[in-house]
Amino acid sequence: MVQEQVLAIINRVIEEHKVIHERMSTLQSVANDAEAMLAIEKAKESFVPGRLDQAASLVKFREISDKVDTGLRAHFNFEETSLLTAFQNYADTRLAAGLQTLLLEHKDLTDRMNDARRHLADLTGGQLSRHAWEATAHDLRAHITHTRKLIEGHNGREQVLLVELQKQIKSAGEGTGPA
Repeated sequence: MVQEQVLAIINRVIEEHKVIHERMSTLQSVANDAEAMLAIEKAKESFVPGRLDQAASLVKFREISDKVDTGLRAHFNFEETSLLTAFQNYADTRLAAGLQTLLLEHKDLTDRMNDARRHLADLTGGQLSRHAWEATAHDLRAHITHTRKLIEGHNGREQVLLVELQKQIKSAGEGTGPA
């Protein structure tokens, strides 16, 4: 992979991360983790335990959750496949270790989305008592809030890592190599 291609990939990922600051008021197709944070917040707000329209809000929550999950998986897959070679070729050991941490976070975030789906299945399954249903519903909202914060933190750490990788690639292009 040539330096220009690697820099283009990094720039694409960085631009995707900027979406959170540009699209906080709309829910569009979820294509990256920045949009996922927005969508997760919208999903959480669409479902409030104790509301009379709980069935409709659970359907809406499921639809948004499915979009978020699909978008996160696609974005993570793009990063994991496209950036891996770049890190192997241009990153120093510190950045390579940082990438490994981010890849583990991808798994954790995906697992959290799976947990949210399980909570949702419990809520729509019709087997919970009223008390257990309300407790599960509140747990789901808390889970979604925390997941959104984790995605936001992940996004920030990833941005720092990508900017550092850009610097190392540009430095390698000038013949100085990684630090």
